[in-house]
Amino acid sequence: MKQIGYLLLLIVVVCSCQKEKEKAKVTVPEVIEKEETPPVIMEFGYVLDDFTVVKDTIKPGDSFGAIMDSHGISRAKVFEITNKIKDTFNVARIMAGKPYTLLKSKDTTEKAQVFVYQNNKIEYTVIDFRDSITIQKRKKPVTLVEKIASGTIYSSLMQTFDDLDLNFLVAYNLSDIYAWTIDFTRLQAGDRFKVLYTEKFIDDTIPAGIDQIKASYFEHRGKPIYAFRFQDDSINNTIDYFDSEANNLRRAFLRAPVKFSRISSRYNLRRRIKYYGNKIRPHRGTDFAAPIGTPILATADGIVTKSERRGGNGKYVKIRHNATYDTQYLHMSRQAVKVGQFVRQGDVIGYIGMTGNTSGPHVCYRFWKNGREVDPFKQDLPASKPLSDSLRPKFFNYIEPIKATLDSIQFKPQEIL
Repeated sequence: MKQIGYLLLLIVVVCSCQKEKEKAKVTVPEVIEKEETPPVIMEFGYVLDDFTVVKDTIKPGDSFGAIMDSHGISRAKVFEITNKIKDTFNVARIMAGKPYTLLKSKDTTEKAQVFVYQNNKIEYTVIDFRDSITIQKRKKPVTLVEKIASGTIYSSLMQTFDDLDLNFLVAYNLSDIYAWTIDFTRLQAGDRFKVLYTEKFIDDTIPAGIDQIKASYFEHRGKPIYAFRFQDDSINNTIDYFDSEANNLRRAFLRAPVKFSRISSRYNLRRRIKYYGNKIRPHRGTDFAAPIGTPILATADGIVTKSERRGGNGKYVKIRHNATYDTQYLHMSRQAVKVGQFVRQGDVIGYIGMTGNTSGPHVCYRFWKNGREVDPFKQDLPASKPLSDSLRPKFFNYIEPIKATLDSIQFKPQEIL
């Protein structure tokens, strides 16, 4: 019996050992952590990790040659580069305040190999001089985002946009669209607007300006005026703004030669002038007050017939528009055009100043009709060419959904300050 007991005990021990061995054979799979590959960072068409990157801003007094010299490029090489690219990019015109990027070799020399000059937020110029010298003008990818805005005016258009934290560039564009139909120096409290526009963004986050105003509604003195952007393919694909009846909003003349100014003195043949001892002196112009240096715009297309300084007029420009109309712009700080030059409506022809007989910075705007000075605000100024009858059905179909969107925009509530 004892032998049988020992035998059973031996069997139990052997079985237990066998089970322990089987347990020991169970292996846990090894977990191998994969190293994440860092993302490839590209800018301006280059992999930045391939270079030593220097980002800086053009400072006053900086030159292309000085920047290159400070980063290991010889004067001979600089001369070769500037001579090679001179027809595409004038390095003498790099401007203080503009950002630039240098891509340098990733070795002990750290010699500059690529120069990137950012002309503006979107456009940039790449000069690559690693082997041969190449130059390219490129643009960053831009996303267009459709936006809406609305508001009621209690002071000025610009102040309203500021109060509502809206992009002031939209206000400038609105003033251009309605420049022929609304006097923005005489807006009334309660005038209101709605606008549908697209804004440009770089990398979906960086604002890069206004693309275009697609449509707008401006209620001035109780009168609503719609504006729809439309391409007239019957006249060289001209783009203009038309109202809801297909009438062109543009006129042959702008209502004012200065944006967002105020009229300090109107056309008045019996005005008493303080400068001349309060004597009655006919004032045959309209004075638009604005800070010194403010651009003065040509109110219509034409040829410059005078650009000079003379007596009480100070520095001035005179423009012949056609056989009927001439305009003159007095008291400039400086002129920006020469006699014989053709100017387009809205071109800068000079800058606000105080030359000649004047007690404050302004431009005296004079308007001739058939050789006689008249009040421009009392003239029935000619309109631009209307939309052709053949395009009207296309226009009305095009604006129908846009007008519905515009009409659905609610006026944004705001406090009266």
